[in-house]
Amino acid sequence: MLPKLTENKQEITVKSLGAVAHALLLLPVSKSLPEVPGSIELKAAMKRRDLKIDALAKSPVAAQLPGGTLAVYAMLKADAGAFETHELVRKALALLLGEHPKSLALAVFGEDAFKARAAEAAVYTALVNAVPLPSRKSKPDPVLKTVQLFGHQSADGFARAQALAEGNILTRSLTVQGPDELSPGVYRKRIKALAKQYGWTVEEYGFDKLKKMGAGAFCAVAQGSPSKDAAIVRIRWEGGKGKGKGLKKVAFVGKGICFDTGGHNLKPAKYMQGMHEDMNGSAVVLGILAAASKLKLPVALDGWVALAENHISPQAYRQNEVVTALNGTTIEVVHTDAEGRMVLADTLTLAARGKPDLIADFATLTGSMHYALGSRMSGVFASTSAIAHQASRAATSSGERIVVFPYPDDYDASLDSTVADVKQCSMEGEADHILATRFLSRFVGDMPWLHMDLSGHSCKGGLGAVMSDANGFGVAWAMALLDGLKG
Repeated sequence: MLPKLTENKQEITVKSLGAVAHALLLLPVSKSLPEVPGSIELKAAMKRRDLKIDALAKSPVAAQLPGGTLAVYAMLKADAGAFETHELVRKALALLLGEHPKSLALAVFGEDAFKARAAEAAVYTALVNAVPLPSRKSKPDPVLKTVQLFGHQSADGFARAQALAEGNILTRSLTVQGPDELSPGVYRKRIKALAKQYGWTVEEYGFDKLKKMGAGAFCAVAQGSPSKDAAIVRIRWEGGKGKGKGLKKVAFVGKGICFDTGGHNLKPAKYMQGMHEDMNGSAVVLGILAAASKLKLPVALDGWVALAENHISPQAYRQNEVVTALNGTTIEVVHTDAEGRMVLADTLTLAARGKPDLIADFATLTGSMHYALGSRMSGVFASTSAIAHQASRAATSSGERIVVFPYPDDYDASLDSTVADVKQCSMEGEADHILATRFLSRFVGDMPWLHMDLSGHSCKGGLGAVMSDANGFGVAWAMALLDGLKG
C-alpha cells in the first residue's frame, strides 16, 4: 500500500521544517541561493565541501538542521528532461530514504509551472520507492507511511503519479520473487487475485488446451517442466465506462519464463543467476494494466502473458527438432536457450487474432541487446516509422529511455532453414536482437507492432526514478504511449 499523501499549497516554513525528521527541498537553478528554510546550514555544508551553488543541479546536498531534521537540497534545470529530473530526485531522496523514515516532507519553490513539474517528479519518485520489495529477511525494512508536500497542490491528488507508482511496484514485486515463490501455477493464481482487485477478466489457455490448438512453439518449451502448469493467460481491461465501445484496442504481450535453465543448452552458473527475473516482461504487462485500470483510462486493453519454465529434463525439447507454431509456421530448433521467442510466437499469434490497433510486447529476450545498450535503456523495434516516433515520444515524456533499431528483411537469410519454414535463431549469435525480431515478426501478420527488448529492466544502483536494481522499466513508457492513442 502506498503512503498517505497530503498537500499544502503554502511553501514550507522554518517551523514546519523543524517538525519533520526528513525533508527534500527542490529549487529552480539559480546563481545565488534563495532564502529558504535551512539555507544557513546548507551554505555552511557547501562551504565545508567547497561547492558552488550550481553544484546543486548535479548532486544533492544534505544538511543537518539544529532541531535534528535531515534536509536535502537540489536544484532542477528548467529544460531538463524527465529522465534527468528523475535521476536527480532519486539521488536526493536516497539520502533520506536510506534512513527508512516513517514520514517524509517534500517542498518545492519557485514559479508555479516549476513547482508543478518538481512536485510531480518528487511525489512519483517518493511513492515508487516507498514500498519495500518482497524479501525473506527476518527483519523487514520499515515502511514509509506518510508523505507531505509543501508549495503545490494538485487538481487530482497526483492520481497519475500514484497509479504509475502502484503499477511499477507491482511489476518489481513480481519480478524479484524467487522461482520457488512464483512458479507458473502460483503466478496464475496471483493474476486471478489481481483481476478481482482491478476488475479484469481472465481467460487461461493451459498446456493441454494449447497442445490441442497446435501451439507447438509454446508447448515445446513448456513440455520440459515436471509440472504441467504452464499457460498463456489473457487479461482484459475493457476501458471502464462504455465497455470498449469505440475505444482504441491495444494488446500488450509479455514473456513470462519463471525460471530459465537454458534447457539442454544449459546456461553456466554465471548466466543462470537471476533467471527468476526472466518473467519480467509479463510483470510489465500486469503493471501497465494495473496503472491503466487505476486511472480508468478510456482504452480497451488485452494483456497476454506466456507463463512457463525452461527446464532441462528427458521431456525437454532438443536441438534439430522441428515444431509447428500456432499459425502453421514450422520452426527448426537451433538453441534451446532461445525459448523466449518460442513462447512469444504463439502468444503473439493469439494477440493478433483480436485485430487490435496496436500490439506491444515486452521481453528480456537477448543478450545482444544488453551488449548493444548496457542496462540504462532498452531497445525497441517498430513496424512503421510512425509507431517508432510514438515510441520515442513516450520515452522522452516518461523518462524511460529507448533506442529504436531497424530490422530490415535481408537479415532473414540468417534464419533460412533447409528443413523448416524458419530457424529459431542463428548459432553465430551475431545481431541476435535483430534476428529475434525478424523471427517474431512472422507471428503478428500485418498488425501495427512494437517489440521491446528489456535490456534496461535491471540496473545496478537504480535507474531513473527507481532505487532498486529491478526498476519496472516499461510501465511508465507504455502509459505515455497510451496517452497518444486514447480516443
